[in-house]
Amino acid sequence: MLPPVNLRPPFNITRTSHVVLHVADLAKSRQFYVDIVGLVVSDEDDQVCYLRGLAEACHHSLVLVQTQGEATCKRLGYRVFFEEDLDLAYQFFKEEGLPAEWADVAYQGRTLHVTDPIGTRIELCATMETRERQYLNREIFKGAHAQRLDHFQIFAPDTYALCAFYSRLGFRNSEYLAHGDKLLGAFMYRKGTCLDLAIVQNEGPKLHHFAYTVSESHNIFDACDFAGIYGYGTEVERGPGRHGPGGMLFVYLRDPDGHRVELFNSHYQTIDTEIEPVRWDAATLSTNVRWGLPAPERWYFEATSFEQTSLIPAVEKPKPETLESYVQKQLSAKNQA
Repeated sequence: MLPPVNLRPPFNITRTSHVVLHVADLAKSRQFYVDIVGLVVSDEDDQVCYLRGLAEACHHSLVLVQTQGEATCKRLGYRVFFEEDLDLAYQFFKEEGLPAEWADVAYQGRTLHVTDPIGTRIELCATMETRERQYLNREIFKGAHAQRLDHFQIFAPDTYALCAFYSRLGFRNSEYLAHGDKLLGAFMYRKGTCLDLAIVQNEGPKLHHFAYTVSESHNIFDACDFAGIYGYGTEVERGPGRHGPGGMLFVYLRDPDGHRVELFNSHYQTIDTEIEPVRWDAATLSTNVRWGLPAPERWYFEATSFEQTSLIPAVEKPKPETLESYVQKQLSAKNQA
């Protein structure tokens, strides 16, 4: 069912690092991520804003870039362990016939821009400037007090094929969604929790969401309250709820450009090699396993495109039970009673 994992990969990716987004109104997006999500500003000018979570020492985990065009995702960032891993990554991508080029990126050490087999735009770096962690400076806390960037979820036209690619890079599965012998969702990690990269089958590549951790469960409700205060009440898209895979409390918000951010409260540890991935049956799965309603249709199908990247249709279009179809089913059953 799952592709084999290379536990001695050609280069060493250590974790999810950062995401770079185009935004239509930099000031408006800055307010959203500072006053609602609770990030802190590391540096900014009139064209770009660098933000990080309260527990993060590295310079940025979210970069907002002013654009006059489409609000796309510019890059997903991963860290590698050593500088030499960048050279090994360059060699690997070139040998695979995939794009790889060196880039000068502010506040980062030597940076490599690469593209995975479906066109996901990625940048790798080994070092970044640092700033003081702010998690004890409660006088500056705002919004949901987001602590650190944890993971990305992307759409891919063929989950198994892309899962196989990242498995070659040492990504392991903590959990996965399947229907019969078809792999529909893969929850993959490098850093020793259950997630760095989630891959879900749909037209792609697209960025479905990026996720920050919060320290306390009530911070998830704080995010909802502040979203309402600042005029984003209708952009509390899904939740609060509890995931089945991973088991964490969560909420999903849409920012001023429609980029989706998740806030959640915990993960379990997955370092040991003998731990087997957990299978979830997509035919019966409710990702709010014990309570809550299905997600709205837009949560399943809307996502952020990558800059200058063509989309590939899914090998099989997903057919989830949405909030809309669930309500219609309940109304039909009531009318027939």
